[in-house]
Amino acid sequence: MDVKFQRRLAAEIFKCGEDRVWMDPNALDEIKEAVTREDVRFLIKRGLIKKLPKKGTSRVRANYLKMQKEKGRRKGPGSRKGKKYARYPRKLRWMKNIRAIRRTLRDLRDGGKIDRSTYRRFYRLAKGGTFKSKNHLLMHLKAEGYIKEE
Repeated sequence: MDVKFQRRLAAEIFKCGEDRVWMDPNALDEIKEAVTREDVRFLIKRGLIKKLPKKGTSRVRANYLKMQKEKGRRKGPGSRKGKKYARYPRKLRWMKNIRAIRRTLRDLRDGGKIDRSTYRRFYRLAKGGTFKSKNHLLMHLKAEGYIKEE
């Protein structure tokens, strides 16, 4: 049954594309007889012609991938584009390390294990990049006799 004309009129009335116009398949004979815009409006009012909702792009797959990445999956060598220090910058690594070292120094000073001058000295050394980790700092402090071996 050819209802191209009615479909076009309905699309113009709905202000949408022809693909979004739904016509009741059981009432095609009745729809075919509509020749004016008013006839088409009447059919719309009766519910024989309807406007379908817009089709969107589903986010389900994207959300699933995001969830997987949050869990730490899909990060192997085949998925990597940037270099090592583009993905995990040197600065971030430095910040993580220096904060741990400074926290340790602060705890030692506040706990009375080292005095203020020792704290300042090792704080400056840490700033200069002398210690590669918290354990390295503690090893230095013990080796130089500032804190006792437990």
